[in-house]
Amino acid sequence: MDLLLKNRGAVLLLMLNIFLVFTGIGLVIPIMPTYMDELHLNGSIMGFLVAAFSLTQLIFSPLAGRLSDSLGRKKMIVAGMVIFTVSELLFGVVSSPVLLFASRMLGGIGAALIMPSIMAYIADVTTTAERAKGMGFINAAITTGFIIGPGIGGFIAEFGIRAPFYAAAAVGAVAAVVTLFILPESKPVEPPVKAGAAPAQKQSFMAQMLSSFREPYFISLVIVFVMSFGLANYETVFGLFVDHKFGFTPKDIAFIITFGSISGAVVQVTIFGWILNRFGERTVISVCLAMAGLFVLLTLFVHQYWMIVVVTFIVFLSIDILRPAIGTQMSKMANEHQGYVAGLNSAYTSLGNITGPIVAGVLFDRNLNYPYVSAALILFLCFALSLRAGRRGAASGIS
Repeated sequence: MDLLLKNRGAVLLLMLNIFLVFTGIGLVIPIMPTYMDELHLNGSIMGFLVAAFSLTQLIFSPLAGRLSDSLGRKKMIVAGMVIFTVSELLFGVVSSPVLLFASRMLGGIGAALIMPSIMAYIADVTTTAERAKGMGFINAAITTGFIIGPGIGGFIAEFGIRAPFYAAAAVGAVAAVVTLFILPESKPVEPPVKAGAAPAQKQSFMAQMLSSFREPYFISLVIVFVMSFGLANYETVFGLFVDHKFGFTPKDIAFIITFGSISGAVVQVTIFGWILNRFGERTVISVCLAMAGLFVLLTLFVHQYWMIVVVTFIVFLSIDILRPAIGTQMSKMANEHQGYVAGLNSAYTSLGNITGPIVAGVLFDRNLNYPYVSAALILFLCFALSLRAGRRGAASGIS
């Protein structure tokens, strides 16, 4: 609780901001069937619509990370919240597919400004001992927002198909104002970096992505991508999958997603720090990848409602623990380049959030089981990669 209230409740306020952004990503999912009918779209197009948000987040994240280091965290967070608010309002107003894509991409720019700045802010205000707990709080908000977004969207949509987006815009505007007046800056604005001090931060977007292959935390970035791919793949077609296969109602779907997200968030804010300190990042990451892959695959073989609830809960819980474990591991490797590494983390997250929905939508048009088969296979392959990286890390003394 002390950490949440530190610096005038900065961590609590940051959790609210990032929760709103990732809720906005998921709001579109429960209304996908309606949009498919009204606009005569297939699964592939809907996958691209879900991915559009993350496309611009991917492009702008490395730049946002550099700006966070040079201009300060607070400015980027407030600017991102304003852009997010405009994007949600636009999505609620327009009907043209082109403008729907435009609003989602605008939201991605807002998310790109917010996410690396918040991650870097946490690194600024926490000690090494507090880092895992702080990352756990933020990632609980991220995962909860992304997973609970469809549930909230499903409930609010009973008041109108556009209502969820108007609500998100209103709350986002309030959060931006509160952040502007209450959130203290976590670090002074830095003067221009001296020559040779941080050459990676002067690179272009593509150069940064290419240079990330040579970084010691590259395997962690790959796992970030796979984790985001698996969750986005799973969630994008979840409503369509259970509707086609089991005839679940929107309320059934909303309950399953909401239950899974809340349960996972409880774990993150209560015992995540203990789990990480007890078993270490490498072990936690490998176990969570294996569990996520296994239970994504099991989704294809269960038929009873309560079994769907259990399987979905374990998938979400695995991701809930996996995300902050990776964030903590990379933060320890980042040293003075917290904003830069947080920007790469956001970029790889976005890359997974782009490819996951696209692959899910395309495969769903061919067979409703294919998206989950692909997600499980990729998670299992990454599990094998994490074991190999873990053996190398143990040999070199890396936690």
